[in-house]
Amino acid sequence: MPASFCNRPAPLVAAELLGALLTVRGCGGRVVETEAYAADDPASHSFRGPGLRNAAMFGPPGRAYVYRSYGIHWCLNVVCLPGEAVLIRALEPLEGLDLMRQRRGQQDPRQLCSGPGKLGQALAIGPSDDGAAFDGADLRLEPDSLPPSQRLAGPRIGITRAVDLPWRFGVTGSPWLSRRF
Repeated sequence: MPASFCNRPAPLVAAELLGALLTVRGCGGRVVETEAYAADDPASHSFRGPGLRNAAMFGPPGRAYVYRSYGIHWCLNVVCLPGEAVLIRALEPLEGLDLMRQRRGQQDPRQLCSGPGKLGQALAIGPSDDGAAFDGADLRLEPDSLPPSQRLAGPRIGITRAVDLPWRFGVTGSPWLSRRF
């Protein structure tokens, strides 16, 4: 993943990450759902500026920003411009399915990565991934082209601020989404 791909506004990167291949230590799949967060976005972890928790969001583009949601789930984001990131919400699982099933305690492939918490558990995302580049053996993100006609956009979910922004993106007709559009 070239840093230049990520060194753009998060909504542009979020839409164009659809179809990309994400691999984490031998497990992964095709990105089918994302959400964008900007520096001036009140729903973003970067809204109040840099701190220890969100330092990766202000680091180089093309790195991982990992945070714990509700004290339970580790969520994976791709850093874009300073203070901007794209949450990877869902994958179509393609590689390492047996290991993902074991980690999730699920046999149904649609339940493996259909939400940011499920995805984090299936891929064994953790705090050691925070700030890591998506170009190594552990984390790899390879953009793939997906025509704009196959992309959906709508309001983000699971937040209480700036809910009207159409910064949730998904692949049209994908059965792997966390929630229908």
